[in-house]
Amino acid sequence: MIEFFTDPVLRAPTLGSMLMCLASSLVGVIVFLRKRSLIGETLSHAAYPGVVLSIGVASLLPEEIFPIAVLAGAFATSLLGLKTVDILERKFRVKSDAALTFVLSFFFSIGILVASRFQTTHSLWYKQAEMFLFGQTATMTDIHIVIYGILAIFIIAFIVATFRHLEATNFDRSFAETLGIRCQTIDHASFLLLALAIVIGIRSCGVVLMAGMLIAPAASARLFSKRLSHHFLLAAVFGLAAGFIGNFLSIRLPQGTYVLPTGPTILLSAALLCLLSLLFAPKQGLFSRLFRRLRFHHECQMENGLKALWKGKKVEFPFLIYFHLRFRGLLDKHKILTSEGRQRAEKIVRLHRLWEVYLVDYLGQRAEKVHRNAEELEHLLTPDLEHALTELLHDPKLDPHHQPIPPGPPRTLL
Repeated sequence: MIEFFTDPVLRAPTLGSMLMCLASSLVGVIVFLRKRSLIGETLSHAAYPGVVLSIGVASLLPEEIFPIAVLAGAFATSLLGLKTVDILERKFRVKSDAALTFVLSFFFSIGILVASRFQTTHSLWYKQAEMFLFGQTATMTDIHIVIYGILAIFIIAFIVATFRHLEATNFDRSFAETLGIRCQTIDHASFLLLALAIVIGIRSCGVVLMAGMLIAPAASARLFSKRLSHHFLLAAVFGLAAGFIGNFLSIRLPQGTYVLPTGPTILLSAALLCLLSLLFAPKQGLFSRLFRRLRFHHECQMENGLKALWKGKKVEFPFLIYFHLRFRGLLDKHKILTSEGRQRAEKIVRLHRLWEVYLVDYLGQRAEKVHRNAEELEHLLTPDLEHALTELLHDPKLDPHHQPIPPGPPRTLL
């Protein structure tokens, strides 16, 4: 894999794409937290007419200036699209989604019209414009690495310098304003960075796919982080990984005449990382949540069995439940409660009957209606809640059905 960073042909596409993904993922965190994901799609499409028009102008300039001129044109129309959205929302009271959709379709249509004109008059210009529409990473050169590197460093520097302001503005805007933070200035700077990130990315992923590159790494990182600093860091890691994996697969997978475009492959890599995060994230992943639900259901079955044995009922345990109870020393080989098992069963019965007393005495429910609710809550009540209920109810001895409530654990005096 080292050849992707040393080979003269592969170096520029690989490093350029990774820098693009790095910058896009960092700005994507801000967009993701602000719940403005559609604005990335809007500004990427708004950049296209700037790309097309600047190609016509830049073709008259020296070849070394061509990439800078195209990026400048894309940046200019992105800012114009952003300003148009702002005017529609503030001046004309247009809803955000409607304003974003209007700007997206209007600017993109202009770009398509101009590009179509180039198709009949200047076929070379049209091919170059089409390259930015779908992305063409393979033709990147070392100058793209320099441009993307400078812009990525600028974005990182801004985030580091204004991190506390970004944190306050995005999570508690009212509090940030009381601290004297200029939230409007932070918003403008953030959207300016968004435009920069889109300008960085359209050369690699293209106008059509750029919005996905903004959101996918940020969404992946959100499942692993609870702090904004970790969110930024993990999003950068996911972005870099997507940039490299996309380039690696686009080179290694094709066989014969089959071609795998790099831009879509990068986005598919980012989407795959996001899907894996959704499935396997330690706390918020689908399988992690499913495992916790199954474990909780298993615990409920064990506690219900212990409670039934304590009441003198005959219980037939499934093998897994029986094995677990025996392993934890709650049940002996004759399916009789051990001393520890009896204590556990008494605790469940106590929580059940305490909650029934609370429902009847404080919520005014009828005694015959509270059993089912207590059956569900008895597995969720914590020791702190048990202590609070005991204090509130003055340590009752009988439940609403006149059955004794097992005593609680002895209290320690400090």
